[in-house]
Amino acid sequence: MAKKELQVAAIENGTVIDHIPADKTYQVARLLHLHELDEQITIGYNLPSRKVGRKGIVKVSNKYFTEEEVSKLSVIAPKIVLNIIKNYEVVEKKTVETPDELHGIVKCNNPKCITNNEPMQTYFTIVDKAAGIVKCHYCDKEQDIDKVAIL
Repeated sequence: MAKKELQVAAIENGTVIDHIPADKTYQVARLLHLHELDEQITIGYNLPSRKVGRKGIVKVSNKYFTEEEVSKLSVIAPKIVLNIIKNYEVVEKKTVETPDELHGIVKCNNPKCITNNEPMQTYFTIVDKAAGIVKCHYCDKEQDIDKVAIL
């Protein structure tokens, strides 16, 4: 039986973001502002995956993400898995789900929407999680979640 090696080194403490669709890997890194962190970060791209064929993985030492950051992740890559690591052990594992409401996460595509003309937080409800349809609370415009800009 062949010995299996880790393709990406283990971390002592921090977060491993796994099962990222390969094409979303760098978008996840940008969204979380990983380039601004002073910690060790490992990004794996186009790694083999039994579930999705090819995947991305991001390991961030000494960083645990907020609910707001996780909500933003859910918009671009739902179903990714967050592994919370403490002392080289996975202490928590959670699959990221898109919440029922998005507050201040995405921009409305309607140029006449009040959120694009006044200094206020956007507010969307999820109309259809499977199809990725969100609806602006203020102007009622339904939008494809893949076609909205993240704030």
